[in-house]
This record gives sequence, C-alpha cells and structure tokens, in this order.
Amino acid sequence: MKAFNTIIKPVVTEKSTAQGAKHKYAFWVNRKATKIDVKNSIKEIYDADVATVHMINTAPKTRQMKRMIVDKKPPMKKALVTLKGGKKLDVTKVGKETAKK
Repeated sequence: MKAFNTIIKPVVTEKSTAQGAKHKYAFWVNRKATKIDVKNSIKEIYDADVATVHMINTAPKTRQMKRMIVDKKPPMKKALVTLKGGKKLDVTKVGKETAKK
C-alpha cells in the first residue's frame, strides 16, 4: 500500500496534540492498512523511526433526533504511533502533500 493511501489524515484533538509532547501521534488510516504499512508510511513521509504502532477500529455511529436518523458515521481505523529518538513530527505535512498529488 502506498504511503499517502495508507495515512488519510492526522487526528487533531486536545488529547492527541498533548500526546505529541510524549512523541505519540494519532492518524486516521485506511481500513485495510496494517501496522507494517503504517510504520513504512511514517518512515517514507516524515523520515522518522517508529517504535510502536497501536491500531484501533472504531464502530459506525448514528446520531438521532426525535426518532429520525440524522447522521451516519462510517467505521474508521486509527493508528497511534510512538517514535524513537525523541523526534517531533509536523502532522500538517500529510494534508499538504496529498493536495499536491
């Protein structure tokens, strides 16, 4: 799987940005991606060594208002990446590169 097809976008929340100080980053990834695909993609895009990768599958969710289904969110997959050597990432790089291609 290609690097920019594996990583969809970074997760930007208060918790994920606070984890960046501990060299841990969260990314939304392709549902078919494996830990090895994510590790190779981070190496290719950011030129950083990855210590560990944890994968989380999120369930599909629906939002209801007065017994009507208003919004449906598809199932997603998230990768939590821990880096070696104390290197920091600029997580905005993924969006810029995919926009160019």
